[in-house]
Amino acid sequence: MKIIELKETITASNDRDAQVLRDELKRQGTLLVNLMASPGAGKTTLLERTIQDLKDRYSIAVMEADVDSDVDAKRIELMGARAVQAHTGGMCHMDAGMTRRALEELDAKDADLVILENVGNLICPAEFDTGAGKNVMILSVPEGDDKPLKYPLMFTTSDVLLISKIDVLPYFDFAIEKCVERAKKLNPSIEIFAVSSKTGEGMAAWENWLSNAIDAWKA
Repeated sequence: MKIIELKETITASNDRDAQVLRDELKRQGTLLVNLMASPGAGKTTLLERTIQDLKDRYSIAVMEADVDSDVDAKRIELMGARAVQAHTGGMCHMDAGMTRRALEELDAKDADLVILENVGNLICPAEFDTGAGKNVMILSVPEGDDKPLKYPLMFTTSDVLLISKIDVLPYFDFAIEKCVERAKKLNPSIEIFAVSSKTGEGMAAWENWLSNAIDAWKA
């Protein structure tokens, strides 16, 4: 009896497609950032603050991936950035082919930065390469500092960890030092920023990293 590893075949094909897309975006000078987090971690709020702070320096566009609705895309457009809502049809992640189609609809060839707000999930999105130049994840304080122990692949595949909602630290049992230690054990090169989209604390450091990444991508 012959056994076929379907998942391995699917991910291998997706990885090839993702690399082709990444190379195209590099030549185009557009940095695609894949933003991942659990539902309610504050992805859209952080995006709004980031766009507000950087839109005078860079041309920014956003792809909002979700199972349904267009609420997030409308919020982003109000911030002055181009946005497209990508419905995944029940799938819990975006892959390279879906990302390419959304990019075509967005028509962001002149954009310096395109952010893909991936489906809210800490498992599936980590398994599929979208063709992004950088992978960024958000972990909010209310979720707990043990998430690196529960979802190691997400932390391993991310270039940046944003510990969000630090303005509520006094009300939750969350130790930033423990979270950082656990994340660094999985991924020693991961960059970590503690931020609050509400108060603005820590946002300058995150935005400086993002600006440097955009400039380096264009070099």
